[in-house]
Amino acid sequence: MLIESEFEVAAPLEQVWKHMQDVPRIAPCLPGAELTDVNGDVYKGRVTTKMGPVKMQFAGTAQIVERNESAKRIVMDASGSEEKGKGQATMKVTSTMVPAGSGTRVKVTQDLQLSGAAAQFGRGMVQDVTSVIMRSFAKCIADDIGRAHRGEAPLARGAAVPVKGFSIGMQAMMTALKRFFGGLFGRGKS
Repeated sequence: MLIESEFEVAAPLEQVWKHMQDVPRIAPCLPGAELTDVNGDVYKGRVTTKMGPVKMQFAGTAQIVERNESAKRIVMDASGSEEKGKGQATMKVTSTMVPAGSGTRVKVTQDLQLSGAAAQFGRGMVQDVTSVIMRSFAKCIADDIGRAHRGEAPLARGAAVPVKGFSIGMQAMMTALKRFFGGLFGRGKS
């Protein structure tokens, strides 16, 4: 399934480009993510999510497979397996950065394949949850770029807040309801 999102950061393009390549620094911005090992452009870690009573923890590897400075594009391949289940996930993440006024617009495309328990959640729910997670990620990245610019330390490793089922679920449900009623009454996507 293809999931696209974008966000803006109030920082110049070159600063955002450099920052988005520092995976150990930005990893704590992704809710539920934890890096366990770094070897060049290969990153091992886990992602924990909880949807209602179901807690899933995936362990896996991600690798930067393309850095295109002229196009300001970073491509990362990731794959993982549930630690206590038979689920699998693979994902290709493409991040592209372009100037947006005095800031930068970051477009993120995720080509996600799920199997096992995670695949039981519908496409709409996965997209809605991803949208909520990306909003949190975008806010954290914007804050972290400011910290880096001021010479402050990054978020502590392990400081990432795990994805919580209730709050993420409620925000995703509200997104789904807005989309449903917007379509019902002839309005565009929200």
